[in-house]
Amino acid sequence: MSEDPVRAAASRPGVLSLNIKEKAALYASYMPFIKGGGIFIPTNKLYNLGDEVFMLLALLDDPARIAVSGNVVWVTPPGAHNNHQQGIGVQFSSNEAGNLARVKIENLLGGYLQSGRTTHTM
Repeated sequence: MSEDPVRAAASRPGVLSLNIKEKAALYASYMPFIKGGGIFIPTNKLYNLGDEVFMLLALLDDPARIAVSGNVVWVTPPGAHNNHQQGIGVQFSSNEAGNLARVKIENLLGGYLQSGRTTHTM
């Protein structure tokens, strides 16, 4: 009998959990300009570019979490310009889980993707 991969991952250190309940918050966190998609995760923990992280994403009212890994491609330090929130931008891995995360987020956002509103990264 194999162990549930989400439960196993949650017990490891370094797992980032992100629970986004509103479409506007998802838009502000999603990074469509990253090849394969990515997401901004607010965190006070320090990361370096290239660090590999594992994420559990809960999006809007979907009870299923998306387990996906990725690499840090963006770092917003504390006290950043324009009061941007401290955190990291993570590029989704180019595997099935990363593709699933990108497609799910883009389907949830729909027309929001063409919005000119500011985000956590741009």
